[in-house]
Amino acid sequence: MKLYNFFRSGTSHRLRIAMNLKGLEVDYVAVDLRTEEHLGAAFKALNPQGLVPALAEGDLVLIQSPAIIEWLEERYPSPALLPAQPDDRARVRALAAIVGCDIHPINNRRILEYLRKTLGCDEAAVLAWCNTWIVDGFTALEALLEADKARGNFCFGHTPTLADAYLIPQVESARRFKVDLTPFPNILAIDAACTELDAFKRAAPGVQPDA
Repeated sequence: MKLYNFFRSGTSHRLRIAMNLKGLEVDYVAVDLRTEEHLGAAFKALNPQGLVPALAEGDLVLIQSPAIIEWLEERYPSPALLPAQPDDRARVRALAAIVGCDIHPINNRRILEYLRKTLGCDEAAVLAWCNTWIVDGFTALEALLEADKARGNFCFGHTPTLADAYLIPQVESARRFKVDLTPFPNILAIDAACTELDAFKRAAPGVQPDA
């Protein structure tokens, strides 16, 4: 398998975590968003949307990190990233979706570039934008985590799940955008627990070949 990704991309980061948790080996193919390589003809032939990550295996090319991670879960079911019970699976998917649907998409690079280049926002305005939506999502996440009294050191239960794979890249992004994380002690504790694990360490942006 070949993983086309960018070291600082949150969607790439979550996919690297998921693959590491499952113990899968992959060839790392860097796509440099800084030089807009993702918008070039070569990469758009692979993914017409021009977004990372993309996962290729032979003639099969998969795009969109949620779809890729669900494919991995079905094809390589052990260790599982989702709990066994349907109610619990829905809870974990909802935690992941707060990040994947409500926080990350409106704070990713193409949105921020639109704010800068088309709307003329300065960096203070861009940071304010990011802070608004990260804090909004994290406030909800923190409340859900606090309410789950059966939870261990992770988002759900006692082992990392899909939710942790989504959360940790968003915490990384929040720090980059200078978000004050002190109001979110449960999120910080999960981040600390996850970053002790090899699967998360090896997925971190700063240790990737293109960092």
